[in-house]
Amino acid sequence: METQTNKAMATYDVVIVGAGAGGIAVASSLLKRDRELNVTIIDPSENHFYQPGWTLVGGGVFDFSQTERETAAVIPKSAKWIKQAVRAFTPDKNTVTLDDGKLVEYKYLVVSPGLTLDWDAIEGLKSTLGNNGVTSNYHVDLSPYTWESVKQLKKGKAVFTQPPMPIKCAGAPQKALYLSAHYWERNRLLDNINIQFHTALPSLFGVPDFVPALQSYMKRYGASPHFNSQLVSVDGQSKTAIFSSNNENQETQMREVKFDLLHVVPPQRAPQFIAESALADSNGWLDVSHTSLRHRQYDNIWGIGDVIGAPNAKTAAAVRKQAPIVAENIIRRIGNQPQLEIYDGYGACPLTVEKGKVVLAEFGYGGKLKPTFPSWILDGSMATKTAWNMKAHLFPYVYWNMMLKGHELLTKME
Repeated sequence: METQTNKAMATYDVVIVGAGAGGIAVASSLLKRDRELNVTIIDPSENHFYQPGWTLVGGGVFDFSQTERETAAVIPKSAKWIKQAVRAFTPDKNTVTLDDGKLVEYKYLVVSPGLTLDWDAIEGLKSTLGNNGVTSNYHVDLSPYTWESVKQLKKGKAVFTQPPMPIKCAGAPQKALYLSAHYWERNRLLDNINIQFHTALPSLFGVPDFVPALQSYMKRYGASPHFNSQLVSVDGQSKTAIFSSNNENQETQMREVKFDLLHVVPPQRAPQFIAESALADSNGWLDVSHTSLRHRQYDNIWGIGDVIGAPNAKTAAAVRKQAPIVAENIIRRIGNQPQLEIYDGYGACPLTVEKGKVVLAEFGYGGKLKPTFPSWILDGSMATKTAWNMKAHLFPYVYWNMMLKGHELLTKME
């Protein structure tokens, strides 16, 4: 793997924007198909993170070091790495502009920068994050603080929030609640802690099949869900959160909630350099076909991961299914063959409802169930130890040792 920083930029066969799960997986899948391709990845980050593991860090299951590796260690050896950020796209000229103003030319482009966590959207949040019991497993530095805060809380009020969709891993806001509550339950503290879940959504989960299991755990832990309730501001010093909601007449009402622990999930949006580009749809997300993942206007550009404007779950499991499709479609485009139109919106959300059990929600577009295994092996509507073992042990192994290396487990090209 060659790192390219200051020398003049060249033309590459394939340029990949982003060295997250999507970018690395596509690069590996491409090079598995054609080792002669000249592939470069553009990303300024020194480190690559297994973000699904942060919930387990916040629940005292993983150490943070298990979720982090150097970017140089996960980029395929035959790919090049430009350690910069992208400033802009000029798709009519097949170029991207780097932060230093240099241009990078491509024949084919893959866009995979992830999404942006909008911490500024909640007044007062940034100034108190990591202090006063205010935390977030979505923040790269704070999942260990979540665990420390959970252990320190002996009595009081614990509040967990979820913003409007779309967000990455829509079940993660609840996972933080369940793992925390299970710790308090095991340590006989649960009767002393008032747990609230404030979600901007009208229900616990967007796919009804998985709601009963989640409701049963909310009841078990004595947690009270508050639907259509969105966090708008935080005062860490006074330990006060303000939520907005609409009444039956659609009038906005504000509610003040005191807390001792506050786990916040911020609103999320497409990165600005995507939203302001010619590649964006009307909502700012990358405008791709929902089935081929190729851009609707530019036939030599594809998208993968959280940035795409498709109505699928934004999860690592979705990337695992998307990467081979994007790689195969680039090879098909090079060979002037028709695109595969086979992405069905698959995503998976392992809902960690206690330490030792998981509800494995697998679904595609429209909430259609997409179970990997028959129900006699794994019933995704129930909390099982089998799904826990997959979440805690199998999935991290698959991520680091298979998906990022181009081994396309449980994917079909048909």
